[in-house]
Amino acid sequence: MRVLLIDDHALFRVGLQTLLESRGITVVGTAGSGQEGLRLAEEQNPDVILLDMRMPDMSGLEVLRELRKNGAEMPIVMLTTSDDEKDLVDALRNGAQGYLLKDIEPEELEQVLKDISTGKTVVAPTLTGVLAKVVQDGDQEVEVPESPFSSLTPREMEILCHLAEGQSNKVIARNLGISDGTVKLHVKAILRKLDVHSRVEAAVIAVERGITRNV
Repeated sequence: MRVLLIDDHALFRVGLQTLLESRGITVVGTAGSGQEGLRLAEEQNPDVILLDMRMPDMSGLEVLRELRKNGAEMPIVMLTTSDDEKDLVDALRNGAQGYLLKDIEPEELEQVLKDISTGKTVVAPTLTGVLAKVVQDGDQEVEVPESPFSSLTPREMEILCHLAEGQSNKVIARNLGISDGTVKLHVKAILRKLDVHSRVEAAVIAVERGITRNV
């Protein structure tokens, strides 16, 4: 696994790099600023990006948006000290595939990276209750925009329900008896019609609107 670290704290970068490499994970680069991170992401095309939320030149959220705008498809994980629910929801809506706190145990981080590389979405255990509260009760600061679900075909709605369960394209394809390529085309159409940038963002909206499979 090839990982890129973007964090403005030098000591944290060095420590995390040493930790990951001691566990057989390749760190292809470390960046102390958002701009440097964007450059390295394009140059190195890592498997996973670990991104700090609070940085002086560009916030982690701004870097995340720019990466997705530039077509970056690799999993991006926010690794932060912020347990603010708005930061969590904003990150997921803008394409993050994980939101972790910096007090995470080394063994847990290693497993999370493995899970994320297989397509899973991971949120720090202490924040799952916060996310559930936002989804169930809503929040004035985190408004859910109207989404044109009516424009989705029955098949696209079916695939969206699977996305809401955190399933990867491969798992969806197997469950529906279609090819990975067909699922990928449907997912692209769903993102376009919902005007979102990532499958995670689409899944969050689907969960918030109560769109689930009848099983």
